[in-house]
Amino acid sequence: MSAEKVGPPSRILTIALNAFREAVRDRILYNLILFVLLITGSAIFLGELTAGQESRVIVNLGLSAILIFGTFISIFVGVSLVWKEIEKRTVYSIFSKPVGRGEFIVGKYLGLCLTLLVNVSVMGAGVSLALLYVGGGELVSAIWPAIFLIYLELTIITAVAITFSSFSTPALSALLTFFVFVIGHFSSSLRDLASDMASTTAKALFDGVYYLLPNFAHFTFVTETANGIMPDGRFIGMAVIYALAFDAVLLAIAVLVFSRRNFK
Repeated sequence: MSAEKVGPPSRILTIALNAFREAVRDRILYNLILFVLLITGSAIFLGELTAGQESRVIVNLGLSAILIFGTFISIFVGVSLVWKEIEKRTVYSIFSKPVGRGEFIVGKYLGLCLTLLVNVSVMGAGVSLALLYVGGGELVSAIWPAIFLIYLELTIITAVAITFSSFSTPALSALLTFFVFVIGHFSSSLRDLASDMASTTAKALFDGVYYLLPNFAHFTFVTETANGIMPDGRFIGMAVIYALAFDAVLLAIAVLVFSRRNFK
């Protein structure tokens, strides 16, 4: 079948699979997985010092490690996916074929999301094994909804990284994405702080940050999970809708900017 007869979904899938293979070949992924598993293992020994709280320590430390190192994967791999193609000038051969720039961006994004799904699953399996080892089997089923919420957050961080990388250098893109990650976890607190200020400018500024940037509090459920509490269906459903909406908007911006970029 000729390339012209292949539809956009097939082209996007091909780009996504290629991006997945590229990311898997990157040693940083294996190093981060190994590091998270080591942290989970250390949590077992740390838990022995907490008088019967091994399971809670493993859940808190393990889920936090999944988020932190998953974020590193999203940022450092995400900002390089597009830039490497530009730097190596392979975009010329890619766009000489019937591949649109929008298909290229969406395919790269989906490829990294698939990579994150595999890595998060491996990390989650490590935490589950650690819980079974210390006799915390009752929390194994409770951690997976929280891991799913973490994955949703990582899809947004990935979209942010690719959006910045569509018009900026990898170093600046990584820095800006990291700022979005930090602010997104404190935007609610900053807004509450601004509400106590007399300055209307500060209130407007923090309100803008709260509504324009992703609020990652919608995906935070680590502490509750450590106490055996699982998020209900409504909470997860709203988180899915929120993540999909932000992902769609960010990818639309990335496609728009990338489509106007001149590679000559």
